[in-house]
Amino acid sequence: MIKAIIIDDETAMQEVNSQLLSEYFPSIKLVGTANCIKSGIDLIQKENPDLVLLDIELTDGSGFQLLQKLPSYDFKVVFITAFDSYAIKAIKFSAIDYILKPVNEIEFKEAIQRALDLIESKEHTESQFNILMNSFKKELQNKKLVLRTQNSMHIVDISDIHFCKSDNSYTTFYFKDGEKILVSKSLKDYESLLKEYGFFRPHQSYLVNLNHIKKVDKTDHGFIIMKNKKEIPISTRQKKNLIDLLDRL
Repeated sequence: MIKAIIIDDETAMQEVNSQLLSEYFPSIKLVGTANCIKSGIDLIQKENPDLVLLDIELTDGSGFQLLQKLPSYDFKVVFITAFDSYAIKAIKFSAIDYILKPVNEIEFKEAIQRALDLIESKEHTESQFNILMNSFKKELQNKKLVLRTQNSMHIVDISDIHFCKSDNSYTTFYFKDGEKILVSKSLKDYESLLKEYGFFRPHQSYLVNLNHIKKVDKTDHGFIIMKNKKEIPISTRQKKNLIDLLDRL
């Protein structure tokens, strides 16, 4: 009997995937479900599954981060994702399969069957995951963002953005070469757009690129020092969230 677990922060998705496994793959036994990185790791260590259906976006981080926190693993992974096309391209390139939300039964059956074939062939999953992460990072490096000002349209590399600062309904973008671009959109608009690309909002007025953080001061009135030497305040509420997030990188 092949043991499987589902890690997804949406109860409805857990139920859908559980039902599809039961209906189409009676040889697979679902031994548990989890909804976050911590409970997912605990369940994996307890059950030692052969197959993990893993959501990419969890409440406390990503499925990628969960796998990175494991010292090693030999189970097969099928990602569950509503992610955009560049992430799906990276997953597909790595030969680790995925199920796209909302779930299509035919695609579900194909993805799980391929995972079963891999289990039978004993192909090593961890090396595939390394390929995935390298591809994922490469795709991110080439990701563009269009910033429209009153007189111009700027096409910028997301990886070049150090941080963003709010000024009421305006947002200023700061880049590693010292350039600044002011746009007439709120920081909240960009937070939702950039959070999946490694950006974090440590303070009501700031959104920072985690890849450009040099140091975090953890004292009572702590702050972030960016690689361009700018200091960014951290709210008391967000300090622990930031430290936990950086610990998972």
